[in-house]
Amino acid sequence: MGRYRVSVNLELLQETLADEPGYRARQVWAWVARGASTYDEMTNLPVPLRARLADCVPFSTLGLVEEAHARDGTVKALFRTHDGHPIEAVLMRYRDGRRSICLSSQSGCPLTCTFCATGQMRFGRNLTASEIVDQALHFRRVEAIDHAVFMGMGEPMLNLDAVLAAARRLPDLGMTHRRITVSTVGWLPGLRRFVDEVEEPIRLALSLHAAEPALRSELMPVNDRYPLSEVVAECKRYHELRRRKVFVEYVMLGGVNDRIEQARALAHLLDPHVFKVNLIPYNPTGMFTGSSPKAIAAFETELRRRGVPTTVRLTRGRDIAAACGQLAAAF
Repeated sequence: MGRYRVSVNLELLQETLADEPGYRARQVWAWVARGASTYDEMTNLPVPLRARLADCVPFSTLGLVEEAHARDGTVKALFRTHDGHPIEAVLMRYRDGRRSICLSSQSGCPLTCTFCATGQMRFGRNLTASEIVDQALHFRRVEAIDHAVFMGMGEPMLNLDAVLAAARRLPDLGMTHRRITVSTVGWLPGLRRFVDEVEEPIRLALSLHAAEPALRSELMPVNDRYPLSEVVAECKRYHELRRRKVFVEYVMLGGVNDRIEQARALAHLLDPHVFKVNLIPYNPTGMFTGSSPKAIAAFETELRRRGVPTTVRLTRGRDIAAACGQLAAAF
């Protein structure tokens, strides 16, 4: 079937199309990528074949459990995999017309970052490429999508093969590779593979949150296994090879990592030619208190004064627990 893979049970699909011309698979995928929600919409397929597909091949690998709609237009979808694992994905709508989706790569996460609700979940398993793409397709059936971030549940570098297979399909849905971002807490084996193997201009983001190794280890136990200095060096190698900046995600925790001297330490760590910092107001998960707007502004000013490109993330979907760090699917 080449690259024309549809997010259904591929073995069943291939079996069902075994006696059909090869172009049928391309037709099916073209319809799915454009947002078709049923086989009946695929009007260039014979009616008997549409009926056979509907009977034999489930249209999605995921079951939708519920949706939540925020006041700002954000939508959070809770799915169930065929074996019962929960997944959440988010559609974010912006006033400038952008439509971005936040995708999960795992059900839960085994890395237990203390500020992240997903890290407090019981880890389920890695998701398949089809299960990742099906999250995107769910929202594509609602409206056109132009950006995607792998910043939902899970550590993408722990499931890199499936993440890249999904990312390579997303342009068919309307997202160019330059508008796809993969985030990591610094899982070095996967990060090294990402730097070495990914030829497409997919963006890289580093979830950092503290420049001091001891504090980062408190917040993110992965730092004990893969020291920040090695992770930063790998991000620099990405920049050298790709000539694309690395986004740094830094969640602002009141009285924990938001002091001016910590901004200076962060600026000292990051080469402004390589990194761009995205300060994230803390979204409540019960563990910490968020930094005040005044503290965030002062932190941003200090980074900018030292030449580090910095922005403050616009929070989306907080009232439905769909914002950064809040995904913690449960049935």
